[in-house]
Amino acid sequence: GKELDGEPTVTVRAVNSRKNQMCFDWGPGRLLVSNEPPSNKKEMCSCPFIYIIRKDVDRIDERLTGKIQKSQLVRVSKNYRSVIRACMEECTSVFAAKDPANGRQFSSQVSILSAMELIWNLCEILFIEVAPAGPLLLHLLDWVRLHVCEVDSLSADVLGSENPSKHDSFWNLGVDGMTSHGWSLPYTFATSPHLESLLKIMLGDEAALLEQKELLSNWYHFLVTRLLYSNPTVKPIDLHYYAQSSLDLFLGGESSPEPLDNILLAAFEFDIHQVIKECSIALSNWWFVAHLTDLLDHCKLLQSHNLYFGSNMREFLLLEYASGLFAHPSLWQLGVDYFDYCPELGRVSLELHIERIPLNTEQKALKVLRVCEQRQMTEQVRSICKILAMKAVRNNRLGSALSWSIRAKDAAFATLVSDRFLRDYCERGCFSDLDLIDNLGPAMMLSDRLTFLGKYREFHRMYGEKRFADAASLLLSLMTSRIAPRSFWMTLLTDALPLLEQKQVIFSAEQTYELMRCLEDLTSRRPVHGESDTEQLQDDDIETTKVEMLRLSLARNLARAIIREGSLEGS
Repeated sequence: GKELDGEPTVTVRAVNSRKNQMCFDWGPGRLLVSNEPPSNKKEMCSCPFIYIIRKDVDRIDERLTGKIQKSQLVRVSKNYRSVIRACMEECTSVFAAKDPANGRQFSSQVSILSAMELIWNLCEILFIEVAPAGPLLLHLLDWVRLHVCEVDSLSADVLGSENPSKHDSFWNLGVDGMTSHGWSLPYTFATSPHLESLLKIMLGDEAALLEQKELLSNWYHFLVTRLLYSNPTVKPIDLHYYAQSSLDLFLGGESSPEPLDNILLAAFEFDIHQVIKECSIALSNWWFVAHLTDLLDHCKLLQSHNLYFGSNMREFLLLEYASGLFAHPSLWQLGVDYFDYCPELGRVSLELHIERIPLNTEQKALKVLRVCEQRQMTEQVRSICKILAMKAVRNNRLGSALSWSIRAKDAAFATLVSDRFLRDYCERGCFSDLDLIDNLGPAMMLSDRLTFLGKYREFHRMYGEKRFADAASLLLSLMTSRIAPRSFWMTLLTDALPLLEQKQVIFSAEQTYELMRCLEDLTSRRPVHGESDTEQLQDDDIETTKVEMLRLSLARNLARAIIREGSLEGS
């Protein structure tokens, strides 16, 4: 055999290998096989290569994929119904065991959940599970038996009695079993006077069936029973006619249809959009319609229905449900996931709702921040960090404020916090949050003031490590580069005093001249780089004493530096 497209093929003997006359034949697995023609017409190949030509697998794959997807969607739908039934059971147990005082409220919730499960199950049958030629009535019988019949409990009650045929509900059991389970006529009924009524029901007599109306819990129970005995092969297209007439016959003009009746009628009419509309009006929240619409959209039943403002119905309902989740203090994180599954407007909606979340605690703020960072929501990240930085400043937590301002990449606020750090240093004589300042790294380049803060802390670290020459160079560069705020110059010059008084000459003559120039610039009261006069040196006694000490120390150091440098040149 010869391999095509990397797949092994199967060698099949030619029909007439001597004459090499085989053109094609069906091979294993219903594959078309064809021999390779010889390159030379005169050449006869005793064992020609066999090519395998596959059938149109795309269509087969599409049908197979469709079946698999359908089964998966049905399974998902049943999981949703399981969730609804679990909620019903929980509400019932809470009502029965813990809070009988609020019975009306729990009863109402159970009724709503029961209606949800009833509608969902019918939509599952009509829109997802049953093919156009599928066993529709069998599914409807299961639907009625699951939701509205109590045959099993009634049967256990009757058959468990000492004399079942004398039980008050014996005949009711027979009618109920026929109308919901499709029971055939049992032999215990053969000689009973009620046999005629049962036979009429089996023959599809609507009047006889309506006489047993009290045993039929509602009109759709009547509908399924009517179809079972009058038209068991009903086509889906005829369901709406039977549903409407069954409702009219059952109500008999005595009452008006309830919202649930309108929803079920729309389902029997296969009007998906009307079902969704009626459910949106009748039910108490968006959970049901959002998830049902999402499931139907995955079944490709809503592709043609777009809303006028650009979003489709699935996305609109998911957005509404997610918005409701954001209004809850602890469910907003679930809303984030729903917004993520809305490709058109989900991102914009999430940005708007994220900004409205109250950041009551730093833990909650970190959760919100993580959501924004995972989705590259830069503006929201910056806004949240700035809010947290402002809160930290108000609480005098400068380290936290600086950390948040750096995370927000807010240069102006980082400058403000840096100024607070410097002012705090001037008042206390030491820095707070040293670990943060020591590990600023590249973040110190966010603003000039933050750069100065980091470098000034580095100067102190060098001084503590007795790296006096490096410390002196850094101190001078902070002043000559004008990174240091003018209001802090006197502090820097004062920091230079211990270095000027060292036994070893630390500042060179040129460096000493630079320090003198800075001191004169500071005391001359000339504005520097547009700074106002209020930021100038305050001429008081203390400052005057500092200036005189600095001038004396600078002059002494200059003399020592000149002598030292002259001696080095002479040698």
